Amino acid sequence: MQNSVKAAHRFCGDNKESLKEDSLCGCFYCLEIFHPSEIEEWIDSNESTALCPYCEIDSIIGQSSGFPITKEFLSEMNKYWF
Repeated sequence: MQNSVKAAHRFCGDNKESLKEDSLCGCFYCLEIFHPSEIEEWIDSNESTALCPYCEIDSIIGQSSGFPITKEFLSEMNKYWF
């Protein structure tokens, strides 16, 4: 699973366009799972990276990443990256 956790990380940045297509996303910092329409803040010079509406960390991946948006997978990402 470590390879998946590493590969999924690239989807937490510059993700505004991909999240527009998703109906589900999750934060691998606070482990919340939610609809991308809840995202209100974006960072980076072109405001293209989502901040979690629950913890304000830029650790959101969406279902279009191809990785599971589950508490289990997000928890594995949290263990590896934090």
